[in-house]
Amino acid sequence: MRALRLNEETMTATVDAVMLEARAGALSKRSIKTTAKVAGIRLAIACMDLTTLEGKDSEGRVRSLCAKAIAPAPHLPDVPSVAAVCVYPNLVAVAKESLRGSSVKVASVATAFPSGLSSLEVKLADTQAAIASGADEIDMVIDRGAFLAGHYQQVFDEIVAVKNVCGDVHLKVILETGELGSYDNVRAASDLALEAGADVIKTSTGKVGTNATFPVAVTMCEAIRDYARRTGRRAGLKVAGGVRTTKQALTYLVIVKETLGESWLTPDLFRIGASSLLDDLLMQYEKERTGHYAGPDYFPKD
Repeated sequence: MRALRLNEETMTATVDAVMLEARAGALSKRSIKTTAKVAGIRLAIACMDLTTLEGKDSEGRVRSLCAKAIAPAPHLPDVPSVAAVCVYPNLVAVAKESLRGSSVKVASVATAFPSGLSSLEVKLADTQAAIASGADEIDMVIDRGAFLAGHYQQVFDEIVAVKNVCGDVHLKVILETGELGSYDNVRAASDLALEAGADVIKTSTGKVGTNATFPVAVTMCEAIRDYARRTGRRAGLKVAGGVRTTKQALTYLVIVKETLGESWLTPDLFRIGASSLLDDLLMQYEKERTGHYAGPDYFPKD
């Protein structure tokens, strides 16, 4: 069991927005070419959560996505499988069956995704149902309204309760940074989630107008770094929402490496949540290998 009370002194760090945005801007200008770019693309694919979270999701759609997750480009056998497939709880069993025998994990959103606005009992039941169906990882959302109203202990308690239900199942805590209003709030929410036991802190649901950004990723990495120095426990980062290009994905790899260190660049500690990024990564990978772009029709459809 985690501590029952939040130590709000851990949430007092302030963010210099000017310096933060300057650092994020500088990191985004790093040039990655040739063999380093190929390695970066392979790593980005290996750290990806291939995601479908739409109202029209079906069993067939999930099976197709799982096939692509296992073999993103069958004609390029050196391209790795992705880290996980992320689906709604009612489709976890389908994903689990489709991924049997592979290294790809099943992640499920829970806790009244994407709003987080339901009772704790409903949130815990949502989590339990996903785990009972075979989920290896849970992506929960915090109640942003409660956080912004200053009810930090309530948000902390809900994360603790969900983590207790998860046990050894990996818990990613979605902050929905686009709704938090400031870098200071992003830092405070990151600190709170880490103290409550999050295995990974995640930027966004992908369901609001503002999703992952480079300055937000730097802020969250700094929270993870400071938490690891203070406690000795290493937590991870997941960026999600609006990550569509290889250039963006490689920039996030640079941010993690420069802020946390190369040891964080593994699927256990870094994830990219995306639905449209994979095709661009594969096209760029083909270009680096052959000198020519292959169109999206050359890669499996999900």
